[in-house]
Amino acid sequence: MTTAPAPLAEITQSAIRLLCREYGLVNTARFLNQFSHGYGNYTEERDEILGDQTVEDVIVEIKRLRK
Repeated sequence: MTTAPAPLAEITQSAIRLLCREYGLVNTARFLNQFSHGYGNYTEERDEILGDQTVEDVIVEIKRLRK
């Protein structure tokens, strides 16, 4: 079957309608939320939180906290 590509906005609308019909509004919202791009700068935040810690340092700290 060969069809011309539909505009992305049209595909999105159709897909959301289909999801709502098949899974309900709440589950559709939950599904779509997993594709959120989030916010902020992950690299800067990670560096601010972890600093110069290595993976090994983090593992040691996790093991320490579990005791």
